[in-house]
Amino acid sequence: MTDSATTPDPAQHDKIDTSVPHSARIWNYWLGGKDNYPVDEAAGDAYTAVFPGIVTIARSSRAFLRRNITHLVAEAGIRQFLDVGTGLPTAQNTHEVAQRIAPETRIVYVDNDPMVLAHARALLYSTHEGATAYIDADVTDPDRILAVAAQTLDFDQPTALILSNILGHVAGHEEALSIVTRLMAALPSGSYLSVNDGSLGIDPVFEQAQDAYNNSGAVPYNLRTVDEITGYFDGLDLVEPGVVSVTQWRPEPGSGTPEVVAEHGGLARKP
Repeated sequence: MTDSATTPDPAQHDKIDTSVPHSARIWNYWLGGKDNYPVDEAAGDAYTAVFPGIVTIARSSRAFLRRNITHLVAEAGIRQFLDVGTGLPTAQNTHEVAQRIAPETRIVYVDNDPMVLAHARALLYSTHEGATAYIDADVTDPDRILAVAAQTLDFDQPTALILSNILGHVAGHEEALSIVTRLMAALPSGSYLSVNDGSLGIDPVFEQAQDAYNNSGAVPYNLRTVDEITGYFDGLDLVEPGVVSVTQWRPEPGSGTPEVVAEHGGLARKP
């Protein structure tokens, strides 16, 4: 069963610009997906020619999110997720990870990419006990996000807000910080914030590749310092080990000491 705030429309395909590379499609390409176009493959290949490690970052980011969600459902008892900046459906989506552990979990996805909307049926597949919904909205419009999400989620109950590789698309750090503050203000005590984004000051080659990408005509993605990423969690109680390279956030047992990658993230509880 599904509980959809937005019904995907095949006409959305007509709004997809295949002449300009798009970050969600390039990310999908790096993850090994097929929902991308030659322009995205070309941009992705140009990026990896400068910085091959971006593929490791993309896959490490996805693994970080999966470990976050597993902790939230299995250990923290969270049964509601608001996933803003969903991206294209791949394996191990939020609802798949969460509902595998707790079938009654409810998930709302948010994105403004017409291609994500066109593929949203994959995101809206839910267990009978739970629900999923999709909102066509921009991260810079938190009031709309909250109003529509309230049709599926009960904001009197603890909810996990997921902001995975989305805040870098907000031009200014102060604006990004205000978006996080507004969204978290609507959630009750016992809710959680999960954030991960590309980080400045870790790998100069990564920064060179990102600057070239931002100047290519694609929608820019702004790297943040580790201190800036940590600032998103001000006033919240960070879950150990705090804000770290995504590879080092509770790695799988037996995986050894993971390498540091230029993407940092964390998870924190609202008191």
